[in-house]
Amino acid sequence: MNWEGSRALVIGLGKSGLAAARFLAAAGARVTVADRRSAASLADSVRELADCELSYHFGGHPEGLLAAQDLIVPSPGVPWDLPELRRARERGIVVCGELELAAGALRGRIIGVTGTNGKTTTATLIDHVLRSAGVSGRLAGNVGTPVLAVVEQSRREDWHVLELSSFQLEAARSLRCHVAVVLNVTPDHLDRHATFQRYWAAKARILRNQASRDWAVLNASDPQCRRMEPRASGELARYRLRCGEAVHCCAAGGRIRYRGEDVGRAELPIPGAHNLENALAATAACRLAGVPARRIGRSLQSFRAVPHRMEFVKRVGGVGYFNDSKATNVAAAAKACSAFRSGLWAILGGRDKGSDFRPLGEVLRPRARAVLLVGEAAPLIRRQIGSAVPVREVGTLEEAVRQAGRRASPGDTVLLAPACASFDQYASYIQRGREFRRLVGRLED
Repeated sequence: MNWEGSRALVIGLGKSGLAAARFLAAAGARVTVADRRSAASLADSVRELADCELSYHFGGHPEGLLAAQDLIVPSPGVPWDLPELRRARERGIVVCGELELAAGALRGRIIGVTGTNGKTTTATLIDHVLRSAGVSGRLAGNVGTPVLAVVEQSRREDWHVLELSSFQLEAARSLRCHVAVVLNVTPDHLDRHATFQRYWAAKARILRNQASRDWAVLNASDPQCRRMEPRASGELARYRLRCGEAVHCCAAGGRIRYRGEDVGRAELPIPGAHNLENALAATAACRLAGVPARRIGRSLQSFRAVPHRMEFVKRVGGVGYFNDSKATNVAAAAKACSAFRSGLWAILGGRDKGSDFRPLGEVLRPRARAVLLVGEAAPLIRRQIGSAVPVREVGTLEEAVRQAGRRASPGDTVLLAPACASFDQYASYIQRGREFRRLVGRLED
């Protein structure tokens, strides 16, 4: 679409907002950027856009400002059903997300990856395999690089790997994923989507514009993925750990197989059955992108954990420390804890997102020596799992690492898998994970 001369408002000056502002300014739009934060706190971001002709509005985004626009691009963190945005749409103003802007400009084919858990690991794994095989393209989306930031370099022969969150997908209208990967759907972000059905529907939008020659790669062991099968317009590629009829990618006899082809060993450098499932999804996606099976197998063996996702930090006094700060919901934390059979010291807590923590108690009961609770949700988690496993409210991550370092025995594992958002004590799960690594780094044998 031609935005030259149009009045465009970008709401939020995070990574996606920066990319949207730059993209629209280059397209000739008259761009205003609005953010609730102050000009002083956003000085670095403003400097990044110094070469663009922009206007700024700090301290909020009043309705009068929205009403004066032809186009509004809210950042993914801005609720899509915000009353101000709903009224703007009623006035005929175009409201679209950064992903929608990119959909019409990105050249090449797209592998989209969504799901409640495992998105970043799987998207990064797919990208690792493709680039190892010499396939051109970019990794972008929720993984950290905005999609708009890779538009200019994109080419028709590229395969782009996009990690897609529910926040991004709910605002997507024309995005077409030539290969759409859905890993799992379990309750999360209900503080944003209000109901699980609305959250599920946002995830299912990844299949929205597929053509008959496109592929949907779905987890056959996840009931919510199976619910999506009727929405797939193209071909289905199902995966699960156990092989069986109508399963295209599986792990049998210690080997990964895709449509009868031997891919390689099922023992991976990253622990956990959930990561083997992620590898099966990546195998199917890369095979559909044309990468030979054996090359996929070799690339899987050379992959290393993404930071803050089952990341091995250090072994101190015979105790292993793992950082899974990205486990910000109960399902993700349960999968992380399930990767260890016994001797587990689990660090849980942070800001609750409306979760039921009781399933964690059942996972931890046979595995955990104790659970160390931090942050706002500690009292709630204690009430819900305290009868299943020994728990101790310690308040801070620093105190949790200190106590685990003092009490754990050789052969034990200390795992940060919070099952909560970080925003009560940290700006992001990344900052929380970095702090965990720093604290573990200070421990001595």
